[in-house]
Amino acid sequence: MQRILDSRNLSCLFQVPTSCSAADTFKILDTMIETARVAHMDELELYFSGDNDFGPLSSRNELESLNLLLKILNTLLLSANDGAAGVLQVIRDEVLIRLRSTELEDNGQMVVQMQDQHMEDSLLKWGKEHGVKTKLQIAFFEGAGRGMVASENMNVGDIGLEIPESAIISEELLCQSDMFLALKGLDSITTETMLLLWSIRERNNPSSNFKIYFEALPKNFNTGLSFGIDALAALEGTLLFDELMQARQHLRQQYDELFPILCINYPDIFKQDVYTWDNFLWACELWYSNSMMVVLSSGKLATCLIPIAGLLNHSVSPHILNYGRVDKATNSLKFPLSRPCKAGEQCFLSYGKHPGSHLITFYGFLPRGDNPYDVIPLDLDTSMDEEDCSSMSVTTSQTSHMVRGTWLSRFGGPPTYGLPQRLVSHLRAVLNCGQNESTPKADIKENDRMVLETLLSIFTPMLEGLGEPHDFDRGNACWDVKLALDYKDLQRRIVLSIVTSCTSGLAMLDS
Repeated sequence: MQRILDSRNLSCLFQVPTSCSAADTFKILDTMIETARVAHMDELELYFSGDNDFGPLSSRNELESLNLLLKILNTLLLSANDGAAGVLQVIRDEVLIRLRSTELEDNGQMVVQMQDQHMEDSLLKWGKEHGVKTKLQIAFFEGAGRGMVASENMNVGDIGLEIPESAIISEELLCQSDMFLALKGLDSITTETMLLLWSIRERNNPSSNFKIYFEALPKNFNTGLSFGIDALAALEGTLLFDELMQARQHLRQQYDELFPILCINYPDIFKQDVYTWDNFLWACELWYSNSMMVVLSSGKLATCLIPIAGLLNHSVSPHILNYGRVDKATNSLKFPLSRPCKAGEQCFLSYGKHPGSHLITFYGFLPRGDNPYDVIPLDLDTSMDEEDCSSMSVTTSQTSHMVRGTWLSRFGGPPTYGLPQRLVSHLRAVLNCGQNESTPKADIKENDRMVLETLLSIFTPMLEGLGEPHDFDRGNACWDVKLALDYKDLQRRIVLSIVTSCTSGLAMLDS
C-alpha cells in the first residue's frame, strides 16, 4: 500500500488550516478520500486499478473509505477547540453528503409484493421476546423473496438490528447437547458437520427453543446445489458447471460417509427417517446461505446462524458493512449502518466480496448491478520476471491474471484499451515487446497490436463456446434454468466486452 501512496504523492498525515476556504477544504477532503481508497484496496482492486485510476474503485471501497474518515472526524471533534471544530465539522458534513449521494440500484428495481406474513410476524414476535431490537421489518420482493425494509429513517451509525448472543445459534449450543457428547471423540466429524446434524434434528424437534425460527425458514433454499439436470446442461461450458458438480459430489460423499453408520451406532440420536439425503442437503444449504462468522463474547470466532438477520439481502452497494463481533457491553451482535436508509427502503447487507458463481452456488442468486468481483481467471505463464511492469503490478502478491467486464474501466484507449494494466504489461513481457519513453510510436503501435491480437485469440473461441443467448420465455422457465441462463448471459457479456475492446483497440491502431 505504501508503494501506491508514494507513487501518487499521498500521505496519511493531513494538515487542515483553520482559516481554510470551503473550496480548499474540499480539495483536502478529496485527497483524504483518495488515501482512504488506497488503504481499503483489496487484491482485486490492486489488480484492476491503473496508475491513473484514483477512484471511486468500487461501491464497497467507497463506503469503507468514507466511513473510515467519518470515524476519524468524529473522534477528532470530541477534543477539538472551537477553531479546529469548525473546519472539521465542515469536512464531516461533506462526508455525510457523499455517503447519502450514492444510491442503490437494487431499490429502484425491487418491487414490494403484498403477501401473507403470518410466519414472518411470528418470527419477529419471537425475536422481541428473546431481546431482539430492530428498526427493520420483513417484506417480500418480486424476484428476490424475503428481505428487510427500514421502519424509520436511519442515519450512518444507527443500529438497524441488534441480536442478543443468547439468540445466536453457535457451537456453544451444540456443546450442551447429547449429540456432541456422542460425537466429540470422533476425529472424522468436525464441529461444522456436527452443527449441520444438530440443525436437522432441531428442525424436527417440536420442543426446540428455536422452533419458530426453523419453521420460518424456507422448505427449499433454491441454491446452485439444488440445480436440476436442465439447469446444469444450460451451464455446460462454464466454470460454474465444474464448480457445482464438484460441490455436489463432495456433499454426497460426505453424506454417504456419515449415513447409515451414525443411524446404526446411535439410533436414539440419528433417526433414519430424519437423516435423509434431502434433509442433509437442506441443512448444508441453510448453513451456506444463512451463516455468518461471528466473534463471540468469549473471543472465539465461530460460524453461526443469526435468526432474523439472515433475512437481510445482499447488495454490491450495501447499507450494512461492518458486523460480526458481539458487543461485550451489551452482550449482543449489532448491525450498524454504513450509509443512510430511508423508511420503507430495503436495507441491504454485504455477504462478502464474492463473484456471481459463488453467490449462485451457495446463496441462489445473482446480485443486481455491476459486481466488480465477477472475474474470469486466465491460465497464463506467470513465471516470467515482471519487475519491469508498471508500478501497480509489483504492489500486490497476486500472481494470477484475470479479466472482468471492460465497462468497469474508465480508460478505453491506449495504453490498456480498457483491459487490466497488469495483464497488458505481462503480455508485453511475454511477447518480448516491452517499451519505454524512447520507444518509437510505430513500435508501440505494433506492440499493442500483438497484445490485442493475442487476447482475441484467447477470448474469441471462448465467446463462441458460450453460444448464442437462448431465445425463449424465461418467465415460464424453472427457477434453476432461469438462474443458469442469467449466469451464462453474464459470462457472455464479460467475454464479449473483452472481444469488443480488443477489436476497437485494433481499429484505433489502424486509424
